[in-house]
Amino acid sequence: MSWLVTGGAGYIGAHVVRALSAAGLAPVVIDDLSSGHRGFVPGGVPFIVGTILDRGLVEATLREHGVTGVIHVAGYKYAGVSVQRPLHTYAQNVEGTRVMLEAMAAADVANIVFSSSAAVYGTPDVELVTEDLPKRPASPYGESKLIGEWLLRDQATATAGSRHPLRHTSLRYFNVVGSADLDVYDTSPHNLFPLVFEALIEGRTPRINGDDYDTADGTNVRDYVHVGDIAAAHVVAAERLEGGEPVEAAYNLGSRNGLSVREIMDAMARVTGIDFTPEIADRRPGDPDRIVATGELAARDLDWAMRYSLDEMVRTGWEARRAAQG
Repeated sequence: MSWLVTGGAGYIGAHVVRALSAAGLAPVVIDDLSSGHRGFVPGGVPFIVGTILDRGLVEATLREHGVTGVIHVAGYKYAGVSVQRPLHTYAQNVEGTRVMLEAMAAADVANIVFSSSAAVYGTPDVELVTEDLPKRPASPYGESKLIGEWLLRDQATATAGSRHPLRHTSLRYFNVVGSADLDVYDTSPHNLFPLVFEALIEGRTPRINGDDYDTADGTNVRDYVHVGDIAAAHVVAAERLEGGEPVEAAYNLGSRNGLSVREIMDAMARVTGIDFTPEIADRRPGDPDRIVATGELAARDLDWAMRYSLDEMVRTGWEARRAAQG
């Protein structure tokens, strides 16, 4: 009995792999290393280098390792850049998910946890986002994640009367930060935490992309959630699917209390001990003003909780990044 983690050599996926191992669910990794790192995969974990767009490879992996479920983390995750690269985004996120579901059906694998995104909501006009809020994605990335959820829903409907009906859930979250293992850190060239860390390491001044948003301090507001908490929720979702327990079609992994980019910058200076005044740059296309979710359903079913303070999020991420320097 094992679980395939797509994108398991990436920042989030590698944490999921470790959480699965700790829970006694044997992980298997497939990753094309386009943004992941071989060194992020622990020794002893089966690691297949390849793309989820390769139906034959995915099906063979599922069969060879006796996979009973998939945690589908692989994808192109950059909302702002997706505006310039919509076709690439759809190929990776929509076609990749379709191929994964096709391979799962062929190999009689019926459980999947999908790494979705709060970007499916676009720019909501409510204080707190709940799962039933209308979906109005503001970027090709958000659209691709929403289509991914539709694919799961439709395949579940299509297989409802079969020997192996698809069981699924989608986890929606926004900014994942920090580290739960010194060997794994966020290497994204677009995410806020690594951008600030790299600037500080190189002696540059970090910058804020836009200070004219419709928020209290003019910088956009998000759920910032610790990667360790995110990984743990994926594992509980997998366990519920494996055990035949009921799950919702989607869960928000939210903080209920958003943080602004400026608040993040203040914490960065405070925790690292490097004083700076951030530069102000232009907005990134596709970035909404505010997305903050409740996480109540996930707390009920997935043991979801915010177990790290803002300073702890910064500290764990900074320590992992510094450890990578040797």
